[in-house]
Amino acid sequence: MRKLTYFIACSIDGFIGDPSGDATAMYPFVDAEFLEFLKTEHPETVSTPGRRALGFDDLENRLFDTIIQGRSSYDLALKEGVTSPYAQMRQYVASRTLTESPDPQVEIVSADVVGKVRELKAEEGELGIYLCGGSQLAGALFDEIDELIIKTYPIVYGTGMPMFGSGFAVTEFTLGEVRSFGNGAVVRTYSRKR
Repeated sequence: MRKLTYFIACSIDGFIGDPSGDATAMYPFVDAEFLEFLKTEHPETVSTPGRRALGFDDLENRLFDTIIQGRSSYDLALKEGVTSPYAQMRQYVASRTLTESPDPQVEIVSADVVGKVRELKAEEGELGIYLCGGSQLAGALFDEIDELIIKTYPIVYGTGMPMFGSGFAVTEFTLGEVRSFGNGAVVRTYSRKR
């Protein structure tokens, strides 16, 4: 069974963006040290245009071969004219409003996103599924998430878009690897207790 991993950036107080979802306040923390970490450990989580610009478009995927993201996350790429933001993986976008994909490499999941993720998890394969965001999709898929990789940047929003747009549910995860960076960022990996 393949894993669904929510690989997400957040503030110290657990927000993935301001109240409108804008996360640009976190961008300055993606410095040379942090980019090297992404390049060596998680190259597939960098968008295809980003990989090309940084000169590591040829690196093989290490953890994921499939990505699922919400409509708002996908819209960030579309606003830049990019219709296939993660061409290094199979791409799915969960959306109730986007009825037709603007790119043949991107499949729209308009109904039963949980069923689709269960189908993807049941596939054979060494690599997992990257849940890119956003908050509402993470909330809808909460019970299917096997692992969290949380990139925490040293800022506080005070209020904003939570990591999970869902109801209250106490759920335990086990801490695995922790890595800190000179700029104050910390990346923690958690596995769901089953």
